[in-house]
Amino acid sequence: MTRMIRVLCIALLTIIGLVGSSLPVRAEDRHDACERQIHQAEDKLRDAIQRHGEDSKQAHKRREQLEEVKRRCDDHHDKDHHDDDRDHH
Repeated sequence: MTRMIRVLCIALLTIIGLVGSSLPVRAEDRHDACERQIHQAEDKLRDAIQRHGEDSKQAHKRREQLEEVKRRCDDHHDKDHHDDDRDHH
């Protein structure tokens, strides 16, 4: 019986270790994904400006899309920091 408890404890600690170590990676992955999305939106805006002009409806649409991507990324960033603050209290 004690051997089985020991095996279960080791299994539980292993699972906790794996899950715990993967959590910061997820936040980092989310940050990297946001950086890529912002970069892509900026590229699309530059392209729209070059093709259609600074004040074109295409450039306006791309500016709105860029702002939306930034807003979503800021929301994720704020949520991640809020979760970190809650974890430390």
